Amino acid sequence: MADAKKLHFVVIGMGTFGAALARRLAKHGCRVTGLDANREKIAELNGILYEPVIGDATDRATLEHLNLRDATAVIISLGEDITQSLLATLHARSVGAERVIVKGVTKEHGQILKSLGVSRVIFPEEEIATAMGDRLIWPNIVDFLPIDPEYSFVEVAVPEMFVGKTLLDLDLRRRHSVWVVGVKDAMTGKLEMFPGGEFKLGVDQLLLLVGKQRDLTTIQGL
Repeated sequence: MADAKKLHFVVIGMGTFGAALARRLAKHGCRVTGLDANREKIAELNGILYEPVIGDATDRATLEHLNLRDATAVIISLGEDITQSLLATLHARSVGAERVIVKGVTKEHGQILKSLGVSRVIFPEEEIATAMGDRLIWPNIVDFLPIDPEYSFVEVAVPEMFVGKTLLDLDLRRRHSVWVVGVKDAMTGKLEMFPGGEFKLGVDQLLLLVGKQRDLTTIQGL
């Protein structure tokens, strides 16, 4: 795992999402540069931002001074203004930003962003709604992380019918096409990575699984 203190993120747009992200990254010990045209929004993050910058994200000259080329990632979150978002993205890429993540507004906006070479387009509300929907349907889900459009990683409470059985008995890879990458004790937090077939499951344990969403759904519903 990378040393958080050596990571430098540039967050462009200090709205609700951008500010929350900046706070979280700073909490982990990362250096965060925050850019916004609104002086008050920057002031609200006093003591949190490693480098607070008041400026126009659509001005190429402003972005040139942020040394985006050496940033771990540049995150652009400029609200609902698609034009500003696209201009900021275009300039960020043109001054050398390698890893650019942008908050999308519409699917069409996302398609244009991808054509500009961004690393990822995120739709926070949609992703939160998806995760919450899964948790409401399958209450045994503890965590859910999409890896790509097909595959996901889930942390799920061991189903009652699995308790007392070994991974070899369950043979989840053959029967359900999912891989067990770890088993965590929910009480102590102790993690057993890549457990062998002889590993016996018990109560108060969590399965860390990787697989296609349709196959994971079968496990989640047990």
